[in-house]
Amino acid sequence: MLLTGILLLLQLTTLEERINFWLYDKAITTWSAPIDDNLALVGIDEHSLDALGRWPWDRNLHARLIDQLADAGAEVIVLDILFPEPSSSDQALADAMERHGRVVLPIHYSPATPKQRMAEQLPAPLLEKTASALGHVHVELEDDGVARGLYLYNSLGNHRRPALALAAQDRVNPSGHAPDAPAYTNVRSEFRFVPLAGGADTIPAHSYVDVLNGAVSLENFAGKTVFIGATAVGFGDILSTPFSGLGRPMSGVEFHANVYSASRQNTLISSAPGWASIALALVILLGLANSLPRLKPAATVLACSVSFALVLVTYFVVLRSLHYHLSAANALLLPMIALPVASGLRLAMANRFLNRQLDDLARTPQLALPDPSRRHPHQLLEHLSALLQPQGWLLAEGRDLLAVKGMTLADVPTNIQVGQWSHHGNQSWIRLIRGGSGYLLGLTLPDDLSREVIQLYLQNLKLEDPSAPALEPGAQENLSRRIEKVRTATERLSQMQAFISHSFERMPDGIIVTDELGVIRFANRHIEAWFREPMPSLSGLPLTRLLEGHDPRDAAPWYETVSETLTLRQSRTVDLKIHNKDFLIHLAPFALPDSNQFGIIANISDISELREQQRQHREAIDFISHDVRSPLVSQLALIEQLKRDPSHIDERQLEQLGRLARRSYHLAEEFVQLARAEQLTETRFYECEFLAIVENARDSVCEQAQEKQISLQVIGTEDLWLKGNAELLERAVINLMTNAVQYSPPGSAITVQVYRAGHLACLAIADEGSGIDQAELPMLFDRYHRQKRSELAGTHGTGLGLSFVKTVVEKHRGDISVESTAGEGTTFILKLPIADPMP
Repeated sequence: MLLTGILLLLQLTTLEERINFWLYDKAITTWSAPIDDNLALVGIDEHSLDALGRWPWDRNLHARLIDQLADAGAEVIVLDILFPEPSSSDQALADAMERHGRVVLPIHYSPATPKQRMAEQLPAPLLEKTASALGHVHVELEDDGVARGLYLYNSLGNHRRPALALAAQDRVNPSGHAPDAPAYTNVRSEFRFVPLAGGADTIPAHSYVDVLNGAVSLENFAGKTVFIGATAVGFGDILSTPFSGLGRPMSGVEFHANVYSASRQNTLISSAPGWASIALALVILLGLANSLPRLKPAATVLACSVSFALVLVTYFVVLRSLHYHLSAANALLLPMIALPVASGLRLAMANRFLNRQLDDLARTPQLALPDPSRRHPHQLLEHLSALLQPQGWLLAEGRDLLAVKGMTLADVPTNIQVGQWSHHGNQSWIRLIRGGSGYLLGLTLPDDLSREVIQLYLQNLKLEDPSAPALEPGAQENLSRRIEKVRTATERLSQMQAFISHSFERMPDGIIVTDELGVIRFANRHIEAWFREPMPSLSGLPLTRLLEGHDPRDAAPWYETVSETLTLRQSRTVDLKIHNKDFLIHLAPFALPDSNQFGIIANISDISELREQQRQHREAIDFISHDVRSPLVSQLALIEQLKRDPSHIDERQLEQLGRLARRSYHLAEEFVQLARAEQLTETRFYECEFLAIVENARDSVCEQAQEKQISLQVIGTEDLWLKGNAELLERAVINLMTNAVQYSPPGSAITVQVYRAGHLACLAIADEGSGIDQAELPMLFDRYHRQKRSELAGTHGTGLGLSFVKTVVEKHRGDISVESTAGEGTTFILKLPIADPMP
């Protein structure tokens, strides 16, 4: 009703007409019509007016042109020039027309004077008598001033005149007759749209004077219908067309030539009957009215788009194939109107619903879980099997077995009440009613100490609620069903909102909440990320299956841990490994609200960092016990040797004692520096100049380089200001330079470049040493890692220097990389962000 009402209101405007015109113009200009081969055009253009003088010309010229075209073999000549008044040269023109035999002249309808009635403006009597046919030249202009078609017949009095193009074809309808109307009334009939071949000058025109003087080959007119008329700008009638609008109008003679071309090819377009447009609009209206209320919002857009496209396709097919112009505006407007109307109605309904639900949210802050009495027996059996791992089970509907393992109907005891568990030895039975059908569920429990605990747990399960209202069957409208689902979800969400938002989601640990059957009902974002399981698949999944799927184990299986947590109501803490990361899961039972049942809260903590710290601690202990202890033991042994014979102290012994002491000092210093780097935070950052840091580091290493006659050159002149810790940065650069000196041969060169690359301050230290094996590059910055080649060559390191450098660079949000070629040297490249990269 809304669509119909809006559509009727739009009929009071010109919107429908404009859309129809727009459709037609798009179709015509997109697929222009071909030009008939039996057509030629001679134009009275500017060149002809310049050559032959002002209009009107002597009619002897027209006679000569007709003779020229007759000699060329023109089949029909259409002289689209009005000759309303007699002339002295009419006889010559009439003789030429009679010699050819098929010359068509135009007639015009207009009053002779403004005070007279409508009348036919015929050619001069002699010319009218000689012409083979007369045709009207009236072209119909639409309300927007564009010529899209014409009436094939005009009637005034008892004379029924065909259009000029039809007269040229001799296609006058012999059965037609002039209607009974006053002699001064112009009655038009059989309107046709004209599929134009293009804009102005699309049909090639030969100049009047060139044809007259023989400058045009006569072969261009042999066997053709030749239209002759005015084409000069400002001379003769001009028409705006769909191709040109008001920019480049078409001459009247070219328009009539297009009519002739379309008529010969039977492509003139008729107006479709009114009932066809109404039928199309009615089909779209009924289709949208019946489908949109049942569709989702996204599908509504698609349905309206498909309807719109269907109308367009129907219009173009009817236009191009059947040559009917269908008024499709109303059918096109319907999808455009239907989309906002349907959306508005849906939003209004949803708004009223949400307002009511928002009021309910404030009044019902409770935690709600799915009621086990609403679950289907198949689902109950699946959940109980995953939780308790029974030795056997049986599920039957009446006498039909639905699922069975190790049990038979012969084992069923008598007098089993609905909703009450009956225990016989290690077997437990219960009857359930779901949807008017009766079900029998039986379990065979392990015959051990856990049986009594499990049976007590089952006894407390409330699987049947006689007071629960049955769901009323019946089809509902799609939107109503969605609203009902939203209402139910809103109730649950409102009751869990405070608990989830304030307790679970903001915790640093992963949280899983299960119901009394060990089925996951809630998991926070950490669980989704750590287990790499989408949240929809987590909800409703038994906890045991989740854990077994990611960390299967033979000893102490997960189902025992989970079931004991529920049955014994005791907490459990177990190690867990997920995707090569270490976790600790703590399972704790908790009482469900408004129930005497217990669920599980599983707290999962990521202890990967702790385990990594433990590993580093063990490595540090091993390092200290070997690398630090070894030089100290050597020092003590050497000191004891010197104490036994203090009178014979060798200088080499003192140098060895000094080397051992310095090695112990360096080890301690490396440990201290690495600890400082790991504890570095941005609160200890300040502005410092990078080039000055590098030059200070060069000065600290310069003496060591000179001892090996190594050239240590710093290249760089630009001040690069960083925000960082200059002391630790200098120590990191010293480490890199020291390594370069230590591993470079005497007499070589070390190049240190400081430069800017975009918003980064870069340092490149290149040596000419023996290089680093490609196999060791990935482990180069690992703690306590030392190169095998260096160790074998006698160059001993602590394995902490490069680890310290990497830690300092990462604390400054920078990057360090290494490029090395065996036998050619190594280049370390350090990149740090500039404090203010804009200048």
